[in-house]
Amino acid sequence: MSAISPPALIIEFPESLPVSGKRDEITAAIAAHQVVIVCGETGSGKTTQLPKIALAMGRGKLNYPGGRGPLIGHTQPRRIAASSVAKRIAEELKTTLGDVVGYKVRFQDRLSRDASVKLMTDGILLAETQTDPLLKNYDTIIIDEAHERSLNIDFLLGYLRQILPRRPDLKIIVTSATIDAQRFADHFASLQPTLEGRKLTPAPVIMVSGRMFPVEQRYR
Repeated sequence: MSAISPPALIIEFPESLPVSGKRDEITAAIAAHQVVIVCGETGSGKTTQLPKIALAMGRGKLNYPGGRGPLIGHTQPRRIAASSVAKRIAEELKTTLGDVVGYKVRFQDRLSRDASVKLMTDGILLAETQTDPLLKNYDTIIIDEAHERSLNIDFLLGYLRQILPRRPDLKIIVTSATIDAQRFADHFASLQPTLEGRKLTPAPVIMVSGRMFPVEQRYR
């Protein structure tokens, strides 16, 4: 399956990745909620495909008139992950690293002025809150591997919850291992209309299985 997002950027979602099969469900959840928890195992494709889903939804700088809109921010716990994920997504989009997708880590900045997706460490995003307290430079923020629960990640999750009421346009996607999914959903609970009136409701959780690999048994 594929989607075309201006200017003529072809976004493809590999059928072999489990998250591709959940694309419609994830898209609907992001459209309907300010915060979505995506729970997936290693190999599910969530790290590389979620920014592309956001792009296909019309989020990110290139989808705004004149390419002057906000970014899709995507945090990783480690510098090597931020750079390698950026390279992989740029490769899948058939674009040069930095043009549409780039990264910024300590001592390295591979991000053009017109880029739409910014990979970075959680420490970089945390530092940006000092000069951009409402994070208006972003319309979407993906906190990847949140279950690692570093001090930076925990602080970011608390900070994001505080600014959400002042940024109704901001979408937050948190990815986590299965064990912590409900904890993050409860952390971002919000008042939602129900038949019984407004009720505090956890953020939606979307489960994505890991990729299955063939296993060969050998006997000696």
